[in-house]
Amino acid sequence: MAVVKSVITCDMEGRIETFNAGAAELFGYSPEEVIGKKRISVFSPGLVVLGHVQDWLKVAREQGEFRTRTVFLRRDGSPIAAEIRISPTFRKGEQIGYCGVTTPLPDVDPQEVMPKISLGTRLFSWMVITRAPFLTVTIVPILAAAAWVFARGAVQPFPWLLFALALLGGIAMHISANTFNDYFDWTSGTDKANNDYFMPYSGGSRSLELGLISERGLLAVAWISLIIAGLCGLPILLLRGPELLAFGALGAFSAYFYTAPPLRLAARKGLGELLVGMNFGPLMTAGTVFALTGELTWLDFFIGLPIGLLTTAILWINQFPDMAADALTGKHNLVVVLGKERARWGYLLLVAAAFLSTLTGVIAGLLPAATLLALAGLPLAAYAVQVLFRRYTERSLIKANSTTILLHMVVGVLLIIGLVI
Repeated sequence: MAVVKSVITCDMEGRIETFNAGAAELFGYSPEEVIGKKRISVFSPGLVVLGHVQDWLKVAREQGEFRTRTVFLRRDGSPIAAEIRISPTFRKGEQIGYCGVTTPLPDVDPQEVMPKISLGTRLFSWMVITRAPFLTVTIVPILAAAAWVFARGAVQPFPWLLFALALLGGIAMHISANTFNDYFDWTSGTDKANNDYFMPYSGGSRSLELGLISERGLLAVAWISLIIAGLCGLPILLLRGPELLAFGALGAFSAYFYTAPPLRLAARKGLGELLVGMNFGPLMTAGTVFALTGELTWLDFFIGLPIGLLTTAILWINQFPDMAADALTGKHNLVVVLGKERARWGYLLLVAAAFLSTLTGVIAGLLPAATLLALAGLPLAAYAVQVLFRRYTERSLIKANSTTILLHMVVGVLLIIGLVI
């Protein structure tokens, strides 16, 4: 009996370009279902993709070929032991993708050829599921608020336990928002339709696409994180008073309904951007100050304004690679509404407003002069703007995406230092 041999080619983003009859027989998909619609990662366990595939592709690219035995997944999820040969494909001397030739090993137990998954890869998978690198947009404003309280001596001694509860609760709330976002963007079809890029700043976490967690599991993580946030806030609520409930309720409302129907706030032509800027800026700094001191002034909101503006800038620029899928599935954020070319100016305005708000605060005597340290982030801002204006339709926009996250951290840390000194 002839051995079925699968031959699949993909582009540099992993999108399937050709899919022969052997591949259809082996994996259980028709060519029409996968060509241009799915990535090659759909055939591999998610932990194998995270832990090994990039290294395999690197060897193939550098040495011209890579061979190994591994496990693949049929459409029904059943494992296949197989041998894979990966080679780069070229057009006019430039690499355009990869070709994978897969030969099944019917007499081999899939467990025998399953690549080893390290503890580091398993931990990294949870960083992917929760989108942990983005948690800095919660940590920075909470630290800024704590620095504001500490520097003014607003409460003595400094309430370290309340600070720890506020920080843990904020992180848990953010994880809840991230995982609700991924769940509803997936079930609504937005992330499924996003086939233009495969990078950390587009299409959500990709945890469901990679099979790192089930839909039910992701929803459970979202609800458990929201409950943890509530439990962290309960002692503060009992100590500081019911006013804190307003901050928690708005945070929970935003976390859930940002992408959940029927409100789906992220699709409401600017309402999503406004909520992100407020929640991860003024509301978070003011809520933290109230949690620590039991008091609140409008200045406690103001110190979070530049941080919130830069958080919105992160969201804004991350919407560029997602624009086609967002538009297709009715997620009408401002980048979709304006179009990429005009939306560049929106990003510029957000970044400029972040620096201008800090400068205005110092001139008006609202912020200490030392917070002008934040202006040292201007070169990073200029670089991100330059990349965006030149590369807004290209994959190399990723340099501006990552720089915007770094800009948020740098400006946030410098503001904190300025508040303390």
